[in-house]
Amino acid sequence: MLVSVGTRVRLVHLRENGVVTELLHEEGMAKVRLDDGDEIPVFLEDLSRPDPAPSNKPPVKAKFVPGKQDKVETPPERPPIESQYLIIKSKGIQLAFDPLPEPDGQIRQYNIYLLNDTRNDYLFTFELQLDGRVAHRENHKIDRTSFVPVGQLHFDQLNDAPTAVVSCWRLTTSGTGPKTEKTLRIRPKQFFKRTKTAPLLNRKVHLFLVFSPDEDQQPKQTEAEDLRDYTRKNSRPKPEWQDIRTRMPHEVLEMAEFIPEIDLHIEELRSDFKKLSNAEILRIQLFHFDQYMRKAIRLGVERVFIIHGIGKGKLRDSIASRLIQMPEVRSFRNEYHHRYGYGATEVIF
Repeated sequence: MLVSVGTRVRLVHLRENGVVTELLHEEGMAKVRLDDGDEIPVFLEDLSRPDPAPSNKPPVKAKFVPGKQDKVETPPERPPIESQYLIIKSKGIQLAFDPLPEPDGQIRQYNIYLLNDTRNDYLFTFELQLDGRVAHRENHKIDRTSFVPVGQLHFDQLNDAPTAVVSCWRLTTSGTGPKTEKTLRIRPKQFFKRTKTAPLLNRKVHLFLVFSPDEDQQPKQTEAEDLRDYTRKNSRPKPEWQDIRTRMPHEVLEMAEFIPEIDLHIEELRSDFKKLSNAEILRIQLFHFDQYMRKAIRLGVERVFIIHGIGKGKLRDSIASRLIQMPEVRSFRNEYHHRYGYGATEVIF
């Protein structure tokens, strides 16, 4: 620390303040008169700046004042595109093949989406067939104005006669509507011509119309569909009960004793139901349901009632998922019934 005569200093070790009165350069010292009047020699290295005098005023805090900034306007939220499309240009259920370009720009694969731009919810089954064999199958629900992925198609598979089979059941407050099915045979020449901007996806895809919004009944025969294939696909085998003379005696008795309803409440199926977990209860209920449906199909009955109760709907939904996959089931509904209320599903074969 540099000091001169008259410099006010603080003695580090004594922790007292004073004023330098004389510099002793030879010894590296200085004489300091303390505030109490005593004068003592002190080494220069033991001197420091004195503490500031105490003040009764509170310390002044610095206030940060930001500079002038340009006003940034927040852009308004984008309006939902699908609502405008839905009201003006609703097309129905559509199948989209979305190309996935590689880094070199080549297209070697397509994501397949099922699109629903209507105001209705649907249950659906999607099958992708290659050379007449089922390569992929998907069962799900598609909500109104939404899309769901249903599989993939490789570019090379366009040479394998790809065929898409789509079945839909319209969902209503009373259950499901009749089954609607359509078969789309994808031909390469036709495939590459159907390049459009898909609704909801909002990008260029290869787009095919499956069902129009009002096509809730059995689809009309298209000109491209062979009449023999159409007749074979839509004809239903005669129920076995129509020719009762061909039955064995035990089958006649079985048909006469068949009850067209099954109660799947667990207390009706097992006496030890209180010891079972929820997963075990559901497994037992679905096991009896499967057995009952196989028997009903074998006997050729027209309709049955599946009593599942209301509850949380897990059993009802599991039954609906199974019914969708049964080609023998024409339709099913869970509407109010004077006997079962809303606790039963009616199945029509």
